[in-house]
Amino acid sequence: MVHHGAVHERESETGGPSDPAQEPVWVGRLHERIEGIEHCLTGPESRVIREVGRVVVPAWRRVTEGEPRWPVSLAVLAAIGMQAALPQRLALLPRWILPAVALALLIGLLASNPRRINQERPGLRAAGMTLVAVLSLANITSAGRLIARLVQGTEGQDAGPLLLIGGAIWLTNVIVFALWYWELDRGGPVARAHGHRQHPDFLFPQMQAPELAHPDWEPGFADYFYLSFTNATAFSPTDVMPLTPWTKMTMLLQSVVSLSTVALVIARAVNILKG
Repeated sequence: MVHHGAVHERESETGGPSDPAQEPVWVGRLHERIEGIEHCLTGPESRVIREVGRVVVPAWRRVTEGEPRWPVSLAVLAAIGMQAALPQRLALLPRWILPAVALALLIGLLASNPRRINQERPGLRAAGMTLVAVLSLANITSAGRLIARLVQGTEGQDAGPLLLIGGAIWLTNVIVFALWYWELDRGGPVARAHGHRQHPDFLFPQMQAPELAHPDWEPGFADYFYLSFTNATAFSPTDVMPLTPWTKMTMLLQSVVSLSTVALVIARAVNILKG
């Protein structure tokens, strides 16, 4: 760092002015710039400089405390309620059996890991996957039987109940696939919380533009529910891109189920209303 006295000594040695009032204009400007640099390095602005130079690792690529349990629990309860309300003729077994099994699994998960989903226990992982499988089996059975009965002409004598049944199956389908995406992306919620896998299966917008996202952002169940909902309505990826083969095939399967259900239910309802 250049000291003012050194500048004066050099000016005296070279015959330059020693009186500050007689200094050239450029020397005064140099002093001002040096003082400004000193202020940046020692003043409040120094914190900003350090933050700019620091590399911030986004939350989805590091260890975190895990996402809360309640959003996914509410979604599971909604799916169980809609499945239990469907007519017996669309169920594989007595309509209360599979929803009861799913509810028992959910209660077990809540009792074992009630707040944050961050415990690496094989039993919890198996229970979570079994829960999604039970919900999937119940909903696929109901959707298949509804489609078969619509094709045979034995279902849908009244447009109102038909639309309610079709809507319940469609929304349950959205929840079920959201659960699959949530359970499988980068090894599941616990693996994501512990940062085990750095390569995502789904590419969210916040991953592409981390400077526009909060440093603590990481995908939660709401993000996967949004992904499932948009895929079920647009029948194609929107802002979240599938990167691996299983994600592409799963999204394709969801689109097929959703399109088949919506197309047949709406077509039948329109025919009933016109008749």
